[in-house]
Amino acid sequence: MSSQYPMVSRDLAKATGASIPKKPLVFLKATSAYIEEGTPIQTPPECKELFQEVELGVIIGKTGSKIPKASVMDYIGGYTLALDMTAMDFLREARQTGGSWELYKGFDTACPVGKFIPKAKIPDPHNVGLWSKVNGELKQNGNSKDLIFDVPTIISHVSNYMTVEEGDLILTGSPAGICQVNPGDKITCGFSDIAEMTFHVADK
Repeated sequence: MSSQYPMVSRDLAKATGASIPKKPLVFLKATSAYIEEGTPIQTPPECKELFQEVELGVIIGKTGSKIPKASVMDYIGGYTLALDMTAMDFLREARQTGGSWELYKGFDTACPVGKFIPKAKIPDPHNVGLWSKVNGELKQNGNSKDLIFDVPTIISHVSNYMTVEEGDLILTGSPAGICQVNPGDKITCGFSDIAEMTFHVADK
């Protein structure tokens, strides 16, 4: 399973001072980034600022290339809950120097995912509550309607450059409130009352 990842929500861009992009920002995560509940999140070597952010994940149901926006929903097989883990101190340096993001977004265990959610359970992916808690404290509480780019825009844009294949996972962005986590922390996140998952950050 491969993966492509676009941008953030308007609220998160405002909170972090990031400019609103004109096109989705795309980067990749390695398949070794995927983990399921029960597997701990590992902090990358020398990373001192590991951040978490909850996202709606779109699972591609069939292969497509140069997909028109109007046809995108026909290529979606389902959804999943996902965490986008980031080595933020390294990413900050990469942004300043123009370096690659892949190692700092795609390291082992950087993409915890939940169970497959059938397409029918989320009839409107643009109105899904997204929340996360760290050690029981609410950190993120937003809605997919606040994403900078909607799902058809994201997937159509990606497919113009890369063929999307069955099983590909595309994350869509995160609400404001992304935060640092530390060894031993417990992250719980969910979609409204549709899905919930919990992961622990491994002790060093």
